[in-house]
Amino acid sequence: MAERVRLVPNPWDAACPSREVLAMVGDKWALLLMPKLADGPKRNGELIRALAGVSQKMLTQTLRDMERNGLVVRRDFQEVPPRVEYELTELGRSLGKVVAALDQWVVDNYYEVEKARGAFDRAA
Repeated sequence: MAERVRLVPNPWDAACPSREVLAMVGDKWALLLMPKLADGPKRNGELIRALAGVSQKMLTQTLRDMERNGLVVRRDFQEVPPRVEYELTELGRSLGKVVAALDQWVVDNYYEVEKARGAFDRAA
């Protein structure tokens, strides 16, 4: 049996499939969902209320993508009315720590970014 060669992820290489993971991780809705799911399992309605501006279609698509990539587990309780919960997996929680640091960077540096934008726009 031939031995399978293991890919060495290199997101700087345009042909590397690891870029798909980078794109998923950098998705706006995924980044906003992570901290909401970090507190524990959430139902669809809770998530739609927590993410102002997200459509049901985009929320569903993002959750499915996160589930496919091993970040979220979907639990269907097979009840009437339907009850479904979403929860971060261990892999999702590990990414959640990175996202929390990114969120804090945004909070800490928002005014500096706005100041730079203003200076750039005035100079243009």
